[in-house]
Amino acid sequence: MGELPRPDRPVIMGVLNVTPDSFSDGGRYADLGDAVAHAVRMRDEGADLIDVGGESTRPGAARVDAKTEIARVVPVIAELAALDVPMTVDTTRAAVAEAALAAGALGVNDVSGGLADPDMAKVVRDADCPWILMHWRGHADRMADLARYDDVVTDVRDELAARVDAALAAGVDASKIAIDPGLGFAKRPEHNWALSARLDVLVAMGWPVLFASSRKSYLGTLLADDEGRPRPVGEREAATLATTVLALAAGAWGVRVHDVRGNVDAARVWGATVG
Repeated sequence: MGELPRPDRPVIMGVLNVTPDSFSDGGRYADLGDAVAHAVRMRDEGADLIDVGGESTRPGAARVDAKTEIARVVPVIAELAALDVPMTVDTTRAAVAEAALAAGALGVNDVSGGLADPDMAKVVRDADCPWILMHWRGHADRMADLARYDDVVTDVRDELAARVDAALAAGVDASKIAIDPGLGFAKRPEHNWALSARLDVLVAMGWPVLFASSRKSYLGTLLADDEGRPRPVGEREAATLATTVLALAAGAWGVRVHDVRGNVDAARVWGATVG
């Protein structure tokens, strides 16, 4: 079905949540026309991929069933495919991935790294499509209780290596695999900062690394006001841009972001600096 995009600069993945309850933009793009227009706008601003998600994975989010998730993402993906907009589907369910790939998605961004649905590896293998494996320990309703590590960088590296090994054992093509440290998923702020500081350890594993810090709560915590109130979600873009540059300097393959234009600009500045 295709390879992971590898342009002459880092990949920019634009976030498109067609959900009512995502932490940053829940409800804004639930309408089909609004979702398609936003995706086209991100593509025109320089996004290499649009990541279409139909289930919120914010901490504490309640799950929706596969039928609901399919009903949210497939019409958007079909419309975007007709417009030649390259997409991944953000899902942990094999049935949703299969429907999305049939509608025109190019790959799967699986925040569970294949753990949530044992059938996902077969779907990806049979479709011969890219699969982004994120570090994950449990669904949103319980992941806060799973944020316990001996050494977060070593533990995440080893757990991601196990997910890659499982994918390869299932017959997934090595050239289709990327990894993601899973910032904010079963991780406290100090875990996210440690992974950011040592992203080179994950890059050294040899797989493309997707870095997804955009607007996340640990940035809001860092930027809290004098009374301890976190910086609002919509006011975390400057911090996100800073993490993008640091991730690219560490060798990240790409970044997953809400503000495509700003992050494309940051990537261009970084590229001009390093030559």
